[in-house]
Amino acid sequence: MNRDYGINYIKTRKKHTCYGMGIGIMVLDDAYPGFPGDVRNASGFGYPIQYQIAKGVDNYTLVWEQDKTPCRQPILDAAKALENMGCKAIAAECGYFAYFQKDVAGYVDVPVFMSSLLQVPFIQQLIGPEKSVGIICAQKRFLTDVHLTNVGIDLKSNFHVAGAQDEYGCPQFDTLWDHERRPEIPESYYDESEKDMIRITKEFVQKHPDIGAIMLECTGMQPFARAVQRAVDLPVFSWGTLLDYANSVIDHRDYYGHV
Repeated sequence: MNRDYGINYIKTRKKHTCYGMGIGIMVLDDAYPGFPGDVRNASGFGYPIQYQIAKGVDNYTLVWEQDKTPCRQPILDAAKALENMGCKAIAAECGYFAYFQKDVAGYVDVPVFMSSLLQVPFIQQLIGPEKSVGIICAQKRFLTDVHLTNVGIDLKSNFHVAGAQDEYGCPQFDTLWDHERRPEIPESYYDESEKDMIRITKEFVQKHPDIGAIMLECTGMQPFARAVQRAVDLPVFSWGTLLDYANSVIDHRDYYGHV
């Protein structure tokens, strides 16, 4: 490819140190692997990804602890570091970061996508008032009204929530994210995870036949989104669809064709 002739003159932008940056993603201060498609696996995305660890914020403190106050400043610091680096948008790797959507959006001057759940009100407009959004999260017991309302979800609107780990059972997720059950070295098998996600989604849709679209909350679920869609034949939204959308907003493409 030749160079982009639209780029001729450059100047420092908002004291940013790096350029050509894409999405800045804050990740948990927690060591566990992710398959391609998982937000913490940069190889699955076709645009620039910059990571920043939210120091001291791990799966336990973000998800399990009731008092999330200690998480706030490290999350804000991570967002500001990504912005200063030159990232054009801020995201996070776990849907439960929804708790801090308003905080971060008010702290930086770039678009903020803290949770895949931001898509729920949009999905509701797409599928109409007679259908519901089926939200599959990691653990239903930890998804509070605060998480939902902070990303604009009307608690009285049409949605159902399923907990993959605590309601339907997903051992391969437990070995990654459940601090009480995972081994010293977190591990997971793709084929077993995929079988569980297909089973969970099928049972969820059978239980709630009014579901018109699936929303995968968890950062590690989108590697299996295509298999899930084959199984239930519904629109499937995930972190992957949100990040693709975020990138299209901050790095709009040119259109080539004919008339």
